[in-house]
Amino acid sequence: MVARLIDEDPEGAYGYSKVALRLASRVAAVREAAGFAAYANQKYSEALAEFRAARRMTGNVELWPVMADCERGLGRPEKALDMAGAPEVHKLDKAGQVEMRLVAAGARRDMGQLDAAIVTLQSPELASASVQPWTARLRYAYADALLAAGREDEAREWFAKAVESDKDGSTDASDRLAEMDGVEFVDAFDEDEAEAEGEGEREAEGEAAAGNDTEGAEKAVDGDVDGDEDDLKD
Repeated sequence: MVARLIDEDPEGAYGYSKVALRLASRVAAVREAAGFAAYANQKYSEALAEFRAARRMTGNVELWPVMADCERGLGRPEKALDMAGAPEVHKLDKAGQVEMRLVAAGARRDMGQLDAAIVTLQSPELASASVQPWTARLRYAYADALLAAGREDEAREWFAKAVESDKDGSTDASDRLAEMDGVEFVDAFDEDEAEAEGEGEREAEGEAAAGNDTEGAEKAVDGDVDGDEDDLKD
């Protein structure tokens, strides 16, 4: 249930995770799920504690990057960088290593080291022409760092590359690219809704005017009838 809700309803997922913890706190998967639920709600201290507990139970290092990101969330980017250089990183699979690189670059940016963040993201995975699950996010992070450093032409190029590789919409690269190009999107649904509302107001005004005309006509008829009756009396 936590995994099902975490994207659409992180608060609901967090609530379910607390129930699961009361029932099965000694199960590693439960501790990990609770960690992700807390992480999704920016409860970084709690998330880090749950991730550490899950890691102690399983002995694997898969959670190392997200643990480092929790350190960032707690305002400790230096600690995140220390974790990026730890031996555990070499035990991660390719996806985990890329994630760790993203976290390290984020930590550099937290410390105001934009150039170092850009260098951190420069890697064989970034240069590769093949599209992997992490490609869009890596290209996006690189483009965003370039833009923050004032290198707009390069940033635009990499946002475009991020768009090309973002098949599932995991980033807002297309919006960022459009913003750089000065393109404004108009919500057609809002336009239709406003037009329908305008038509409704015009119809209401028309009905009101028709009602006034009818009322005036009725009064005129009543007046004529009264006049005729007076003539008959005379």
